[in-house]
Amino acid sequence: MNAPADPKDSTVPAESEKLAEAFRIFNQASEELAGTYKTLQAQVAELTAELAAANGALRQQYQEKAALTERLTLLLNALPAGVVVFDAAGRVVEVNPAASAFGFAPGCSWAEAEAAGLTATETPGEYHAGARRVAVSVTPLDSAGGRIVLLHDVTEAHRLKTQAERNERLAAMGEMAAQLAHQLRTPLAAALLYAGNLENPDLAAASRIGIAQKTVARLKHLEHLIQDVLLFARGEVLGRETFGVDALVAELTSTFEPLAKSRGVDFAVAADGGDGSMTGNRKALAGALTNLLENALQAVESGSGRVVLTVGRKESHWLFSVRDNGRGMAPDVVERMFQPFFTTRPDGTGLGLAIARGVARAHGGGIDVVSAPGAGTEFFMTISLGLAAPDAE
Repeated sequence: MNAPADPKDSTVPAESEKLAEAFRIFNQASEELAGTYKTLQAQVAELTAELAAANGALRQQYQEKAALTERLTLLLNALPAGVVVFDAAGRVVEVNPAASAFGFAPGCSWAEAEAAGLTATETPGEYHAGARRVAVSVTPLDSAGGRIVLLHDVTEAHRLKTQAERNERLAAMGEMAAQLAHQLRTPLAAALLYAGNLENPDLAAASRIGIAQKTVARLKHLEHLIQDVLLFARGEVLGRETFGVDALVAELTSTFEPLAKSRGVDFAVAADGGDGSMTGNRKALAGALTNLLENALQAVESGSGRVVLTVGRKESHWLFSVRDNGRGMAPDVVERMFQPFFTTRPDGTGLGLAIARGVARAHGGGIDVVSAPGAGTEFFMTISLGLAAPDAE
């Protein structure tokens, strides 16, 4: 007969199996941790390599930018033109040596620099800086809200330009001296003839008045011719003031509209000046534009003619357009029409358009013309808007 089994003997295999299973799980987890650690080591090594490469690239970019900054600084300091950087508040934040010579320094405003040594000239955008003449241009910095101001020393260029213009005028006057003498002699001879008739004691009162009027008319023609010659010879626009464009247009309209009505010519104005203003010699500008309008009036037919004055802004200029539906001009006439003393009118002096172009150029603009036989004529006169202070909004 067998003896009963000991309960303790049955629990030993079970505990051994559990312990073995626990060791197996532990070994498996250890292997997984070891694998994960190796993976992490590989990733860390890869990230370290990538970081080193990125640092190398950043270091190279920094070195390149440092070299570029150095080159730009050397270039900025070596520039003969002045460069001034203004911030959004209108204060100087950077200035090169050439601009320092004109009175600009970090922290100052445009008004302070202008008061220190800049005086506006008769030409928009140009200033006197002591004995030198400086052209100023402004470029906005959209990203930073400031502005860059460039200052160019145009003293020698202005001197040469003035001398060339003077030589050109003197040459033109020398070449046309004979024509001028003829134009002066004809009205003078007529005035003398009329004045001689006034000495006749038997002349009727009505005839005397008529002859006197003709004498005065010839003398006025002489005066107008001499004034044109003097204005062309001087070649300068004296005086500088700021005035509204609408006021100038109103002056032109009041002057020219009665002339157009007397000829039965339709006159229209299309002005888009608003409350804009310009700086220059108002009298000279009005005279130049009136000359263009009178030329248009002479070119159209009475009763069916039309003259249109258009005013507007285009980029950095005011644009005045005078268009007519007249007979137009041949290409050879268009080519010569701005030459002094050239005219197609029997009573013209040939100086009106030359003076008008000189006035436009003195105000930073010019005059162009588009014309063809039978297609009418259009003159385009541009006038510079002028230069606003860099700290002005």
